[in-house]
Amino acid sequence: MTSTDRVTFGERLNMREMPESAVAMLDERGTVVAWTQAAERLLGYSAGDVVGRSAALVLPSSGETPTISALIEQCRAQNDWSGMMTVRHRDGRMLDLNHRISTLRGQDGTFRWLVSATDIGTLSRDAGNGSVRESLLTHAPIGIVVRDPQLRCVWVNDTIESHDGISRDRRLGRRITESLPGFEAEALEAVMQQALRNGTTAVHEYRVWPTEDPRREHAFSVSYFCLQDADGTTLGVCCISVDVTGNQRTRERFAILSQARTRIGSTLDIMQTGQELADLAVPLLADYAYVDLGESVPFGEEPPTRIDTMSGRPPVFLRAGQASIHPGVPESSFAPGETVFVPATLPHAGVLRTGRSYLEPVLDTSPGAWIDHDPARAQKIREHGTHSLMIVPIIARRAVLGVALFLRTEDPVPFHEDDLLLAEELVTRAALSLDNARQYTRERTAALALQRNLLPHRLMGGAAVEAAWRYLPADTEAGVGGDWFDVIPLSGARVALVVGDVVGHGINAAATMGRLRTAVRTLADLEMPPDELLARLDGTFQRLAEADVDAADQAPTVVGATCLYAVYDPITRRCTMARAGHPPPAIIDPQGRVTFPDLPTGSPLGIGLGVPFEAVELELPEGTLLALYTDGLIEARDHDIDVGMRRLAAALAQPDRALEDLCTRATQPRPRQAPSDDVTLLLVRTRSLNPAQVASWTLPNDRTAVRSARHMAARQLTEWGLEGLQDPTQLIVSELVTNAIRHSTGPIGLRLIQHQVLTCEVFDTDANSPRLRHARAIDENGRGLFLVTQLSRRWGTRPESGGKVIWADLDSAPSHARASGTPPPRKE
Repeated sequence: MTSTDRVTFGERLNMREMPESAVAMLDERGTVVAWTQAAERLLGYSAGDVVGRSAALVLPSSGETPTISALIEQCRAQNDWSGMMTVRHRDGRMLDLNHRISTLRGQDGTFRWLVSATDIGTLSRDAGNGSVRESLLTHAPIGIVVRDPQLRCVWVNDTIESHDGISRDRRLGRRITESLPGFEAEALEAVMQQALRNGTTAVHEYRVWPTEDPRREHAFSVSYFCLQDADGTTLGVCCISVDVTGNQRTRERFAILSQARTRIGSTLDIMQTGQELADLAVPLLADYAYVDLGESVPFGEEPPTRIDTMSGRPPVFLRAGQASIHPGVPESSFAPGETVFVPATLPHAGVLRTGRSYLEPVLDTSPGAWIDHDPARAQKIREHGTHSLMIVPIIARRAVLGVALFLRTEDPVPFHEDDLLLAEELVTRAALSLDNARQYTRERTAALALQRNLLPHRLMGGAAVEAAWRYLPADTEAGVGGDWFDVIPLSGARVALVVGDVVGHGINAAATMGRLRTAVRTLADLEMPPDELLARLDGTFQRLAEADVDAADQAPTVVGATCLYAVYDPITRRCTMARAGHPPPAIIDPQGRVTFPDLPTGSPLGIGLGVPFEAVELELPEGTLLALYTDGLIEARDHDIDVGMRRLAAALAQPDRALEDLCTRATQPRPRQAPSDDVTLLLVRTRSLNPAQVASWTLPNDRTAVRSARHMAARQLTEWGLEGLQDPTQLIVSELVTNAIRHSTGPIGLRLIQHQVLTCEVFDTDANSPRLRHARAIDENGRGLFLVTQLSRRWGTRPESGGKVIWADLDSAPSHARASGTPPPRKE
């Protein structure tokens, strides 16, 4: 090795981080000629006790420890050797030492032996601390230089020349500034002067780039020991140099991996995790790095085991993160989030296909190299002087998520195998975080899709109400909860208003909510009054909970739910409501007065108390606001529920404002307060039908009623301008009135309602609902309800006091009936 080309110095190390080495110098007869304070602290002997005396002073008189003469012979034979030795402390106890003896040569062929020793017990206690350096002092090749008080070299060993390239002849008798011009000798001499003045030991680290291989750095640790005479006079300073290149890289590697634990995977965002990997790699490992993920990975989809690179279609990635030592990442042709196509001729394809990393220490940029298969990439590589490359696959659970690339542009040192090992460890850690983020994204996407499918996409209030809503889940990450709301069209232009709250949050609560919402809609189709519907819903909920308990592989997911169910009739402007453990609604009249009606509370669903539910009927002026909500809107940890209800009333006490604005005001979160429970608000403004839109008649229970009903219905449709609906309406009225005459005894009621559809209703005193039958070819009866089904968009029955109502809805345009091949009206 020739003289060094470049040297940098590290900080002075703390001696308390490492066990001390005792250093002494012996002459050719084994007499101690120099002693250190560290040796005194280890063995208890001062310089005055041992200098000028034989080293046999510290050797035991018997045992397996060799005599001083044997030691001298071994030193002469081996020149430099190490091992274990038992020595005697001044207080008489025995110490096991790890020692090393090195031969030093001076001018005129003279020589000395330098002994360094460390207590084995100390090494054991300090394992993982500075003991690595002490182990190097006693086992690795070391360079030794002994300088006099004027810092002239007087003794040197053979190994030091391999460290700095200075021969023994150029070094002996000279100061470091004389033997190595241009070297930052003043800094080193300052450390030596301090060791001479204080009699202490100092340690420094520096890095060297040899001229024959300037890209390969070497790290050295130098310890400085003050040597003393018998009377404590300073004889000089001993400099022991150890090549700790591997050690240095190991420490740097551990430091980077330590940072990876805290800097990668700080969130469950896939793109953010990719950016964190790139940010960590630059500049600790690379000058420029980027992370490309398979196009489906950021969306949570399951990645393939291997990405196909042989189909002819280039693999498609998304740039998840990139970083550079240069502002703005000029080396990249893509921005984060952009689509990246990778030609199959690039080494990326082999990495994706095999799952093995790719290292190109010296990047081939000559014409015809692989980079020319991607001209845009080649231009960037040549423009910025990229000279070394590593490509590492991102693999998690045996599936390839993407690739990470590490490149060097400014740093002249090429990547080596140990750099690749470090990059693979970083990517492995990032892959776990990326896969966790991917699975979270997939589960969150599934949960949100479930929530969107379970809750209504839009609210159809028809002629009865105008509606708006807000849903704010407490689980903002997953975005799902157990609250639900609904506006259900009923017969006769009425609507059902529902708000419910399943105990708990997350996907289990959402799934239970979906089951309850479906049950409510099914029961609502049966036209049950609110109190009866809640009783049926309570029974349904208990059966669902029992089924969950009976399932061997499923624990109970929920323990209860609350619900408020109301039915509003725009013809009578009456609203009937009942609740099952749910907060009461807020009613805001057109003048802005807010009331919370005193409804019977009822027990929550699924509790099984058996307490009957009670319904209350209220008459609401047109334009009344009705607010149904869950307790998350009015409850908070820092105030009573009454405070929340007053705040809600204040937000809604402006009924003339748009419903969307009122929803926003009512659900606006307070500063620095995250919701502790799901928040749901269903806000409706009531409407009423003009009396001119409703026509009612009472008919006798005889055959003449059918003709009268047909004629009155046709006349009313003419007044409404719906002549095109006369034929199907007359047929439906005929069938329904005929059915009422056949199965009831009292008067028959007929009502036509003009709203979004035309509704025909027939009331009779028979409480039994008719059933649709498919008549056979030889049957004379049984075709009436089948005909109603063909002519109407839907039909059904509902119970009424003293009987039932059979109803049918027709579209406003008669084209449907004509297209279905409706037969001509039947003559009476």
